[in-house]
Amino acid sequence: MDSELSFKDAMEELEKITNSLEGTELELEKSLELFERGVELIKYCQRKLDTAESRVDVLVDSLEGGIEAIPEEVEEEAGGEKTTG
Repeated sequence: MDSELSFKDAMEELEKITNSLEGTELELEKSLELFERGVELIKYCQRKLDTAESRVDVLVDSLEGGIEAIPEEVEEEAGGEKTTG
């Protein structure tokens, strides 16, 4: 999966795949190829959502005085720079 693919782009591609699979009669091989790509995109989007949720949790905790900075592993997963608060 292209690590530079944005969540929005992944969702748009997934929507196109879904429309293709629902709307036309495709050869079995093409249907399987699209389905496999769709599964990859779903997993990619789920990872992005999980990372975003982790970042939100860390930020909320920091507002409540729990932590002062976002842990490096969360930042690395998100592809961002480490910040301190």
